[in-house]
Amino acid sequence: MCGICGLYDLEGSDLGDGCEEIVRAMVEQLHHRGPDEKGYYSHGPAAMGHARLSIIDLTTGQQPMSNEDDSIWIVFNGEIFNYIELRAGLEGKGHIFRTTSDTEVLIHLYEDLGTDMLYRLNGQFAFAVYDKRDRSLLLARDPFGICPLFYFENTKLLAFSSEIKALPEVPDVELALDPLALSQIFTFWSVLSPRTAFKNIVSLPPGNWLKIRPENGLSSHRCYWHLDFPKQGEEDNKKSEAAWAEEVEDALVASVRLRLRSDVPVGVYLSGGLDSSITASIVKKLTSTPIEAFSLAFADASYDESAFQQRLANSIGVHYNAVRVKNHQIGQVFPEVIMHGERPILRAAPAPLFFLSELVQKAGFKVVLTGEGADELFGGYDLFKEDKIRRFWAKAPDSLRRPQLLNRLYPHEPLANTKAGRMLTAFYHKDLLPTNTFGYSHRPTWNNTRALTAYFSQNLKESIGDYDPVEELKASVPDTFFSWHSLHQAQFLETRLLLSEYLLSSQGERMTMGHSIEGRYPFLDPNVISLTTRIPPHLKLRGLNEKYILRKAFEKLLPVEIASRPKRPYLAPNKESFLDRPDVSKIYEILSPHRLSRSGYFDVSRVGKLLNKCAKGGQLGFRDNAGFLGILSTQILWEKFLAQEPLF
Repeated sequence: MCGICGLYDLEGSDLGDGCEEIVRAMVEQLHHRGPDEKGYYSHGPAAMGHARLSIIDLTTGQQPMSNEDDSIWIVFNGEIFNYIELRAGLEGKGHIFRTTSDTEVLIHLYEDLGTDMLYRLNGQFAFAVYDKRDRSLLLARDPFGICPLFYFENTKLLAFSSEIKALPEVPDVELALDPLALSQIFTFWSVLSPRTAFKNIVSLPPGNWLKIRPENGLSSHRCYWHLDFPKQGEEDNKKSEAAWAEEVEDALVASVRLRLRSDVPVGVYLSGGLDSSITASIVKKLTSTPIEAFSLAFADASYDESAFQQRLANSIGVHYNAVRVKNHQIGQVFPEVIMHGERPILRAAPAPLFFLSELVQKAGFKVVLTGEGADELFGGYDLFKEDKIRRFWAKAPDSLRRPQLLNRLYPHEPLANTKAGRMLTAFYHKDLLPTNTFGYSHRPTWNNTRALTAYFSQNLKESIGDYDPVEELKASVPDTFFSWHSLHQAQFLETRLLLSEYLLSSQGERMTMGHSIEGRYPFLDPNVISLTTRIPPHLKLRGLNEKYILRKAFEKLLPVEIASRPKRPYLAPNKESFLDRPDVSKIYEILSPHRLSRSGYFDVSRVGKLLNKCAKGGQLGFRDNAGFLGILSTQILWEKFLAQEPLF
């Protein structure tokens, strides 16, 4: 992937002197996204910049790029995996190509179809097209928002960029944290596009385009894609289980084949779980060249799966590379992680993945395939099982037997015999009814996380007022949402919030691009997505067996221990990565009453009590860990982007 940026005069006037210097400064802020080449173009009301990571057409794919008569210009971040097929069709219509890049395919496809081109793309992308013929600008983003795209707009100017950090290079752009975004993060773990962590900085939502014409800044904004499911009761239950499994296998093999298209070597992430194992196994099946697998190991044995990863790599027949991360290293790199992610986070999990992408870079690779998306699309998370149990329990809310099903998910906490088990039962019993409440599947998690807003300062609470992030989310879902099966509703919400806004961003693309690495996601292929939306719910979550049809599809390709292994969520050390280290005084300094008072976001007294609890040692629960990480990351973001003071 790459970095793109640019300026556009909303009145259609020519940009004045100095616009090229501004764009050049913006591109420099994106150097980590594209260290191979830099390019610039300006004409009339538009100026564009590009930082290139060369993956396709290494010699002639420079950007900004134009068509043959220079009437259309593009800056493009990402990959179009079906560009070869699209090019053949365009050449058949008489289009003339000067390069072998997927970027040029986009230009000619735009000439033919305009915004309808987006329905033809199989890829991950964010791009800007400037059309000299009508002096218009088009911004577009892929369906799941793998590639980021942000913009700032006032009455005169629009500035866009792959990352927010480039936008303050534009005069009049001043960053300030958005209180409503903090409310969202401390509820959903993520910011809901188009909102970002910063006021007046907009994220073009996944699956959206924005076109601006110079006539009085007239703009068109449209969602061209969203995840959709059949109405409940209209799912295809006639097709056999074997037929569904065969379709899943064929679709994923085709997806991986497309994502191996590259002019540089392609590696794979190997976590030890089902999804990455399927990906690695397919790659091994499709190519005769040696496969390099990259894995994350932890010095803390309670988080480490390296022994299992290595056995799996040997079984599949791929070469195993691992980086072993120590707790204190997570704390040391955390400020850099926040700088790349550009938002507060409630977990330390992105930091080890930053080290993993560094391992890939040092091995000489630019591209890796990863397994993100499988859990959301095939029903892999415990949240889906919890929702199913709670809905069954709600039919007999006084039953003592039905909640015992939670033992299937938490076998180490017998519900009736331990304090932790009884607390767990009470946790899931809360808001058991009514089951038709919006976001029923996610309410326990949202309510648990929202309790962290108790750490907000009085001023921040007053700024938020009676705003409810759940109501904003509810207003954004498709009209058909409430007609879907409950599992499909949960899948949509998990995809919208966790996958698009967190796993593919803070924990995904930002961590790979921090070391100039492109992640590719076979499970997010449009054909795979279309297939998963049609698979009946009982074949995704069979009883309490997650990803049932996915396991069936690949049980012959995988070792038995992988095909049958229950999902183990990816976790990383949280509080202990920061407070169990020699330079712990630096952490206490950034969370000191003085620094907290300066930013003004958190209640000094409450934070002090949390730090005292953390300092006593021992294991902390979700709320304390998430509260500590959320407060710390917000302070880092404020000081790095607004106060601009040194931290660690």
